[in-house]
This record gives sequence, C-alpha cells and structure tokens, in this order.
Amino acid sequence: MQIGFLAVNWIDIFDILLVAFLLYQIYTLIQGSIANKIFLGYLTIYVAYLFAKALGMELLSAILGQFMNVGVLALLIIFQQEIRRFLMMLGRSSSVQQNTLLRRLYTPKTNEESSLNVLAIVEACKSMASTYTGALIVIEYQDDLTKFIETGDFLSAVVSKRMLLTIFQKNSPLHDGAVIIKNARLSAARCMLPISESGTISPALGFRHRAALGMSEQTDAAIVVVSEEKGEISFVHNGNIYRNVTPQDLETRITAYLAKEQ
Repeated sequence: MQIGFLAVNWIDIFDILLVAFLLYQIYTLIQGSIANKIFLGYLTIYVAYLFAKALGMELLSAILGQFMNVGVLALLIIFQQEIRRFLMMLGRSSSVQQNTLLRRLYTPKTNEESSLNVLAIVEACKSMASTYTGALIVIEYQDDLTKFIETGDFLSAVVSKRMLLTIFQKNSPLHDGAVIIKNARLSAARCMLPISESGTISPALGFRHRAALGMSEQTDAAIVVVSEEKGEISFVHNGNIYRNVTPQDLETRITAYLAKEQ
C-alpha cells in the first residue's frame, strides 16, 4: 500500500494500532492521578524531540535526546506504583484460574465445609453502621494476603457477628486497622493496609476508605468499610468503591464476589 511517498503494509498498520491501544491502556491506568500530568508532559517533550530531529535541528534534538535518555530512568521511579499495577493486571489476566480454556484442565480443590458466613458479615456491618462504629473487613480471593496478615495480630477464628462486633468495639485493642478473612476464617486483626495515592479520591473519604482503595488497587481482595462518621457501608473491589450500600446489596455483592471463586 502506497500513501504519498510512504510505503505502508499491513504490519505497519497493525503496529500503529497496537501502540495506540497500549498508550490508551496506559492513559486509562494513570487517569486521575498526578502521574497523568507527568506522562502527558513527557509525551509532549518526546513529540518535540521527534519534530526537532526530523527538521534537522541538531542542537535542540541533542539536548532533548539527553533528556529522553535520563527521562526513562526518571519515569521508572515516578511511575513505580502504576507500573506495579499494570504488571499485576497482566498477571491476573494470564492466570490459569482466570483463563476459561485452561480452567477446565486446572480445577483447584475446594472445601465445601469452609464456606464463608456472609450473613454474619452483613449483620455485623448493619449493627456497626447503626451505632456509628468504624470497621474495615478484607476478604481474600486469589491473591495471597499473607504479608498483610503478618502486620496484624493472628486470630484464626470462626467468622461470626459477635466476633466482628467484639473486634471493632471502640474500646477493643484490636479495633484499629483491618480484619482479614482467609479461607473463610478470621486470620488476623489490626492489620495495616496500603493507602491509595489516587488523586480522584473524594476529600470526604477518611483513612479506612483510602486504605480499602489502596488494598483493592494492589490485590483482588474485596473490602467492606463501615464509616465511623456517617454510619454508611461501602463495598470496595478492583479499585472501585460503592458507597452507602444497603445490607441486602452488600450480601448480594459479597455472594457474587465469592461465586467467581467457585
């Protein structure tokens, strides 16, 4: 195919579309964060470098070229959180359990007796919301949360309404931090979670919501948050937060979330 003085074949067209798709995915990944502006600024300088080189402006292209060489290392440092999220997203998409074809060949063992007591979580959150008691509950899916469990106090207890209410009672020494549920049991309490650095988070959201978003950005876990200020229940998963959900809606979301694992 001849376009003016350029000879273009199907491989070139596919190459352009692939690069455009990759840039779009990168922009979607960093949209709303501070890294978004840095990426656009770096892209502008790169376009200016290409124009300077095409026009034969040797001095300007040499200066911008040196900046581009150093800029690659700077981008790796600046975008380390976004790069980590991107690689985790690729890892999840290529997971055997996420692949429909390979899932038939690989069937993980499940224990029918270790089903999570969803109703206990819902009833506990409903009770804590009515008394304006803050809570942060993490439910493990496929990503291993051992490193977060090790930051708290080990429990290995049965999930029950009374246990959750006791842990998050305001005078309890375990009420700060998060409770992590692993293999349908309360594995640990007072666990520390990563704080989200996204610039799109509403200023009205407090520490628990930011920790829940940070956890959902780095893992595939589902997090339930009970606001101490407003007494509302939120469900957080995959970097998305659903605020002011009803107990019935919370039960539906947790059940659908666990159904994917089966």
